[in-house]
Parts: sequence; C-alpha cells; structure tokens
Amino acid sequence: MSEVAIVPGRPVGAKVPFTVKATVAYQGHSKPWTYSSELTVVRGLTTGRALVDWRASVIHPLLTTGASLVTSEAAPTVKALDRNGRELTKQQFPSLGPVLDALADKYGVIAGGTPRVELFIAAADEDVPRTTLLTLAQGNKVRLQTYLDARVQAAAEQAVKNYSKASVVALEPGTGQIRAIANSPAEGFNTALQGAQAPASTMKIVTAAMMLEKGLVKGPDSPVQCPATVTWEREFHNLKDFSIPHATLEQAFARSCNTAFIKPVKPLGAEAGTSLRETARKYFGIGLDWRVGIPTRDGSVPTSVGAETAASYIGQGRVQMNALNMASVAATVENGSFRQPVLVPVTVDDRQLASAVPLPTSMSRTLRHLMSAAAHGEGTAASAMASVSGVKGAKTGSAEVDNQGASNSWFTGYTDELAAAAVVDQGGHGGDTAGRVVAQVLRSGQRT
Repeated sequence: MSEVAIVPGRPVGAKVPFTVKATVAYQGHSKPWTYSSELTVVRGLTTGRALVDWRASVIHPLLTTGASLVTSEAAPTVKALDRNGRELTKQQFPSLGPVLDALADKYGVIAGGTPRVELFIAAADEDVPRTTLLTLAQGNKVRLQTYLDARVQAAAEQAVKNYSKASVVALEPGTGQIRAIANSPAEGFNTALQGAQAPASTMKIVTAAMMLEKGLVKGPDSPVQCPATVTWEREFHNLKDFSIPHATLEQAFARSCNTAFIKPVKPLGAEAGTSLRETARKYFGIGLDWRVGIPTRDGSVPTSVGAETAASYIGQGRVQMNALNMASVAATVENGSFRQPVLVPVTVDDRQLASAVPLPTSMSRTLRHLMSAAAHGEGTAASAMASVSGVKGAKTGSAEVDNQGASNSWFTGYTDELAAAAVVDQGGHGGDTAGRVVAQVLRSGQRT
C-alpha cells in the first residue's frame, strides 16, 4: 500500500472520523482505495494525555481482533453448470455458496481460469469466509461441469429452510453422482458434506449387513429377539420400551427395534468391536478416502469395546456420519454395489475413486426387502414415504445427544432414481422432520 493520505473529519465528542485514501498494489496490479473510519480519544489514566482508544476497527471498520488485511491472488471465478448445462448461482441456490467457493479454489486454475487479485479481511477463524474490500484484477470466468441437478437442488433448498439446522444430500444410486447438497443455515460450515454426528438407527442398515455376513441371521424371515431392554454393560432400551414377541428380522428393522440389533451380536465376543467397522468399509466404502471433488468428511466407525460396541450397532457411541455418508449407504442398497459419490467428473483432474466389494446377492436382496418394509405398512418410515411413488425403501433414526432436549432426526431413503439422506438437529423422530425433507427431495427426482 502506498500514497497513503489520512484526512481527519470534524470531531463529535470524543470520536474523530477520518478518511483514508491510498493506492493498493500487488504483482503489477494497482488500484486506488478510499474508505472511512473513526477513532475514539480517551485520557491516559496516569498521564492524563489524550490517547487513542486502540482497537482493530480503527484501521478499518470491519476489522476485528485477530483478523488482518491481506492482498493476494484469489481463485478464478467459476461458472458452475448443472448436469443439464444450467448455471448454478449463490443467489438462486444459497446452500451452494460454500460448494461453489470450494469448486473455484480447487478447479478454477485447472479449468483454465486466471486468478483474481483482491484486498480482503482474513478472519482469525479460518472457517469464517473472507470479506473482499477491493478487487484489483477480475481474472476470467471459467465453465465447470458438475453433476448437480438444479431441479433437485431447488427442492433440497426448500426442504431444509424450514428448520434452523438441517442438511440433506441426494445422489444417483447407479453412478454416485451428487444431485443436490443443501444446508440450513445456508452460509458457513457445510454440514451436509463435512459434518460428523451419530446417525442413530439409520446405521442399522450396515448392522443388518454385518449380521447377514456373519451368519447371525439368514434373511428377512429370520427369528430375532426384540425384548424391551437388553444389557451390555449398561441397559439399552427400545423407544417407549416396546417389544415384539416372536419377531422376525423384517419386523425388527421396520419398527426399529434397538435390542434386536444388539442382542444377536453379543456372541461375537471381542470380534464384535471390529465387525461393524469391517462391514462398513468392505461393502459401503465407509472410512475409505472419498475424492468427491471438494472437501468432505468420511464416515467413521471406530473399533469399540464394552457398552460402546453395543451403542455403535444402533448408530450411537463413537460412530459418526453426515448426510452424504448415509445417502451413499442407501444408494448402495438400491444399486447393490457402492459407487463413490462424485460432484465433478473425474476427467477434470484424473483423481482415483474409492471402491468396495459388491453386496452378495442374498445380502442385497435382504437389505432392499428390509428398507422396503420400513417404508411401507407399519414401518417407521411409512408415513414420511407415503407421498413417494414407485419402488422405495427407507430407514429412520433418532440420535440422542448429551445435554440436548430433543434427539437429532435422521432419515435415509431411495427410489430407483435417487437416494437421499437428511439430518435435522433436535428434530425428534426420524420420520417426523428429516423424513419430510428426504421425501420432498426424492419426489423432485421422480419422472413425471
């Protein structure tokens, strides 16, 4: 910064306004910059001299403690297109703000763009977006193809905005191509892709797969025990302590019986602490390095012991997922094989995608049967999925969080066109809030 001139204004009491005029220069680019600020005059406690009450906002009114003024290159502006060639903007799709910024950061130069040069405020917290004050050079705008679908994205944005904190992801089961990403609030942290929360009973999809792989059950009609409670170092309960006499796996899954997904696992002994993790990784790609196209957080199913092991089988304990992870789980069931979620074609940067073992035929058939049962009749997902036509499957979840009045609402489901998952913080039962979000998104993808 050069040619700085500070012009004081007329004082008002102890406040003195002033105007700054300067030239900002960076690597051959320069531009004049003018702005107004003010300072407050105070008396020194010991000297009585007039002093400036110093704070960061004296330098610039938007500057906060720990923040700094920085001039540097910024990612080229990207014109992101949906799968049909429609431009996706932050103004029309607010939830895509963080997504479009991340796409620009990663692919702007790769796609042939030249960087912008900006003067901006960098906040002390790296998760806080920077505030641009002056653009010295615009760079050029480049086109970038994505797999998003403007119609599905619009439905996702509408579905989550009714809740103070919610997220949803939709993708195509056969390809893993992401069709929509939405968060409420739309700005800030991208919970849909980078969140890490206990997924509650939606995890029973993976637990059922593990039980089938280990031979603990054979199919939907396999008998299981569904008592009101079960003890594994501590007592675990079903919702309102319901029980199902002479239950089958189908009935236990459809009604989300916690005890039925804990009791059969106990005979595995020490192996129980690793089996869920292995199944999640082997068949569902959970814990592999997903290269979606922008930063995401992989699901986590840690090795566990004691009561923590029991909790993990019903999606509690240390198991952590986000909407992207659980949408992929549902998509894997619908498709019969894991397809790593992708937002941008791999041809853009030649990245390698994660892969997993296809579901065995009998396991695939059973899991689809279970999720269909949950979405029909007396299943916990039936009410939410009633408005979704055609072939469908789903699973609800209600995650208990310490010191939180209501549980987090989880829901994942699919049709033959889309799979989607949503979480609504403190939304209660999975079918009541997250279920409505998912159903609205699934309907938007159905052919008319």
